[in-house]
Amino acid sequence: MTPPEAPSPPAAGAAGRGFSLRAEAGARRLVLGGRIDTEAAAELWPRLMEQAAGAPSVIDIAGVEALDTTGATLLVSAEGASPGNRIEGARPQVAAVLDRVRTALAAPRPKPVAGLPTLARIGRATVEAGRGALDALAFLGELVVTLLGTLLRPGRLRFREVLRHLDEAGTRAFPLAVLLGTLLGVILAFQSAIPLRRFGAEIFVPNLVGISLLRELGPLMAGVILAGRTGSAYAAELGTMSVNEEVAALRIMGIDPMALLVLPRVLAGLLVMPVLSLMLTLAGLAGMTAIMGLLGFPLTTVTNQLAATLKMTDLLGGLVKAAVFGLAIAAIGCRAGLGAGRGPRAVGDAATAAVVGGIVAIVVLDGIFAVAYERLGL
Repeated sequence: MTPPEAPSPPAAGAAGRGFSLRAEAGARRLVLGGRIDTEAAAELWPRLMEQAAGAPSVIDIAGVEALDTTGATLLVSAEGASPGNRIEGARPQVAAVLDRVRTALAAPRPKPVAGLPTLARIGRATVEAGRGALDALAFLGELVVTLLGTLLRPGRLRFREVLRHLDEAGTRAFPLAVLLGTLLGVILAFQSAIPLRRFGAEIFVPNLVGISLLRELGPLMAGVILAGRTGSAYAAELGTMSVNEEVAALRIMGIDPMALLVLPRVLAGLLVMPVLSLMLTLAGLAGMTAIMGLLGFPLTTVTNQLAATLKMTDLLGGLVKAAVFGLAIAAIGCRAGLGAGRGPRAVGDAATAAVVGGIVAIVVLDGIFAVAYERLGL
């Protein structure tokens, strides 16, 4: 008779739980006992599967008092780990659980329902869009409350920070606005003169370009500049502070991040956008005037056409639109920065969200303003 192998030490856990290995007449016998539940199966699984995958063995579960589906899955898996493995000594209630698990594992897997992944993605996107809208509404409400509180206590506002952001968002963007406005005026003048020349109506180019710049293109292109330069910068700055947990530290110290970080940036965006829009519009008119001079129209003719066409409501409407654009771009950039997640891509994702969100916002707002101005007769 082959001498018995030394029994394996029982697995750590509750008393009576574990397994041992014996050899009787050349046969390997894995003896288990106690209660094999989910916790016990997690502890026993690596060791039992390692022993069961060796030579054919008899899995003796006469000492197993209770078994759940996880434990039964362990025993069935150990039985199938080697072709000669078999389970012996199961009590009636334990054998019933094993039979149910064998039947469940042998049953064919259900086929995936066609269209369900697409439906799940649509539902997930809808839920995420709803959560994003609620977060945006909450951020807007918090910003309004902070602004009203600052009106009651102006000392909360750091005017030095407002001036710094005015310089970064406005003064340093003036050369780009002038360059873009000039090129825009030149392009519009050339492209407008080509079709109007067929009808001898080139003199109306200043009317077309002036209306386009004052009411639409000036505020819109200034908004694109602000979203690309300032909105992304706001998101990157605040996103870095969020990743480094500086914003959380401010809250712990009792300092409101909305008043300290967001409000100066939003006010800077609100104040600087009308100026940027006006500079871009004037640069565009200057570029258009230069092209009209090349086409043979003197400065007096161009100014007379502009004076006869443009009204003060056109200028004020464009400036109001630009101010709303600046407010939206700055708020979206700050919200993207404060909502940045964790990890190396968080700041980049926040900056991208700020630029995309800002551009989409100004296009949507421009459409709303177009409808409103048409209804109001402006």
